[in-house]
Amino acid sequence: MRAQFVLSEIGVGLRRNLTMTFAVIVSVALSLALFGGSLLMSDQVSTMKGYWYDKVNVSIFLCNKSDAESDPNCAKGAVTDEQKEEIKSDLGKMSVVQKMTYESQDAAYKHYKEQFGDSPLASSLTPDQMQESYRIKLKDPEKYQVIATAFDGRDGVQSVQDQKGILDNLFELLNGMNWAARALMALMLVVALMLIVNTVRVSAFSRRRETGIMRLVGASGFYIQAPFIMEAAVAGLIGGTVACGFLVIARYFLIDHGLALSEKLNLINFIGWDAVLTKLPLILATSLLMPALAAFFALRKYLKV
Repeated sequence: MRAQFVLSEIGVGLRRNLTMTFAVIVSVALSLALFGGSLLMSDQVSTMKGYWYDKVNVSIFLCNKSDAESDPNCAKGAVTDEQKEEIKSDLGKMSVVQKMTYESQDAAYKHYKEQFGDSPLASSLTPDQMQESYRIKLKDPEKYQVIATAFDGRDGVQSVQDQKGILDNLFELLNGMNWAARALMALMLVVALMLIVNTVRVSAFSRRRETGIMRLVGASGFYIQAPFIMEAAVAGLIGGTVACGFLVIARYFLIDHGLALSEKLNLINFIGWDAVLTKLPLILATSLLMPALAAFFALRKYLKV
């Protein structure tokens, strides 16, 4: 009987404040959709880092005859066979090196023609203008500085370049966008909490006579508060369900179908459905507990008779 009364009161409260209930649902849905989106964005950045950092190389470019005339780092002339052997030997002794590949001037020229054959500059280049290089794959991409310290400025070395530095700029941009989404999410959560508190207080005010009578006949504080807390929890849960729907639809249309980014951007390793599905229970739990707790604390003072 008591459970039936609580459920009937929930329905009455939701219908009586329909406009504010709708506002709560929308604000909770948007804020939790942003919350889930920011979590997925973090997963995406981590996945991309793991995928790309595993592929980046450190390149040691060696001086050629052209560099000897124009580059201060190559003032002592083009790299010699002895210097190349010394560099190769030192790389082989370094524990941070997983794999080392030598690229000759002819191989560099061939790769350049394959990638930039349509460029006007390509027709004027010759193999002897290209740079020999060692391409090094590190066991830990974060250990680039070890290679740079050991070889930067050495005779015969024009420069030491880390491809990871290029990727870091991209990941910093993505992380910045993610933090902006989190800031917007926090603002939406504050708005949602304020709406929940106001909705609960309006509902309690409209039923103050009923709650006063219940208090006089000996009803416990929790029994009086339960319908109001449940109203907020139900509205929040509906909003959380809508937020989950947003995330599932966004993943489906943006990556798999519709825009089909997974097919158009083959170089990006997108997160899978498992990452999305593991976030849904957290969103639903948050949508249920957040409004319930907000209503509980709002009612502690307001329902004192």
